[in-house]
Amino acid sequence: MAPTLLVGSCEPFSGKSAVVLGLARQLLRQGVEVRFGKPLATSLDSPAEMPVGTPLLDADVRFVGATLGLPDSQLIPSLQVADPQQAQQRLLQGNLDPGAGFSEQILQLAAFSDGLTLLEAGGSMAEGLLYGLSLPQLAEGMGAQVLLVHPWVDSSSVDPLLAARAWLGDRLAGVVLNAVQPQLVGPLRADMVPALERLGLPVLGVMPQSPLLRSVTVEELVLRLGAKVLCCPERLDLLVETLSIGAMNVNSAMEFFRRRRNMAVVTGADRTDIQLAALEASTQCLILTGAAEPLPQLINRAEELEVPLLKVEHDTLTTVEVIEQAFGHVRLHEAVKASFAFRLVAEHCDFERLFTRLQLPALAK
Repeated sequence: MAPTLLVGSCEPFSGKSAVVLGLARQLLRQGVEVRFGKPLATSLDSPAEMPVGTPLLDADVRFVGATLGLPDSQLIPSLQVADPQQAQQRLLQGNLDPGAGFSEQILQLAAFSDGLTLLEAGGSMAEGLLYGLSLPQLAEGMGAQVLLVHPWVDSSSVDPLLAARAWLGDRLAGVVLNAVQPQLVGPLRADMVPALERLGLPVLGVMPQSPLLRSVTVEELVLRLGAKVLCCPERLDLLVETLSIGAMNVNSAMEFFRRRRNMAVVTGADRTDIQLAALEASTQCLILTGAAEPLPQLINRAEELEVPLLKVEHDTLTTVEVIEQAFGHVRLHEAVKASFAFRLVAEHCDFERLFTRLQLPALAK
């Protein structure tokens, strides 16, 4: 039977999809057939409206498949969907039993004779317990190896990894430390990685934090803010990497804006001076708060520069909180992010030990 690898994390939005993309691409270039799926779907468009019998293909699975050029036959349908209504029903019934024949379904996920079955687990070690599809349950049920992707802030970040090591035992094949402050990558590799290895945590990569991978599209901000798009609706695919608040005098604002890149600028609808200054900088969208309406010359200038202009009902503080929460908490569904993920994984991860453990071909030098 072909080996199975589960890619999981101890907390949501740790960077699993980026590692999945980079890892799968390396294997495909080595001639290894890769099948990909998510046992517990979390991002179906409208699960309630899907015809009976339709395969449960998570949006992340579709994106990974399209990006890597995988045929539909190599995309594995999910076994369950994390739907709030279904979860409530299971909870009210006290139903933690995945059901008759479920073990066989889990085993079927990995029932292939060659290549690699690559599966993305939930956002934490516990996610999916209600369905019998948590990471430890899947690893045990399929006899799978596990690769964990985990954000690293400081030494306290090791606690969830040690807990995972206790739960998974020898099934833990490796760890990728992600979202590391760039200036800490070198010291982390020199000092902390050997210490983690001694604790039974094989570190296969240390990836620096990337503003691009943490970025959010203007369209996502429109949805989260319930914003009205005043111009350039065709440019909502622009990526926002940083947030700026236009609350200072115009001279200070211009100097500040020059030091930022790919911004969303939040400012009062009555601050035309700040708004015009922001449009001349690296601004991906301009978000106006307050009751005032923007002047026609502002809208004209935004249209000339192709910068989306948004109007929101929230106050400035609420708007900023919504945007800050979006950074690093959106799915990797843009081609430019995928391309960057390929490069980031190739430069900062070494999967040779993992491939040896899975009895897969080593990377060509």
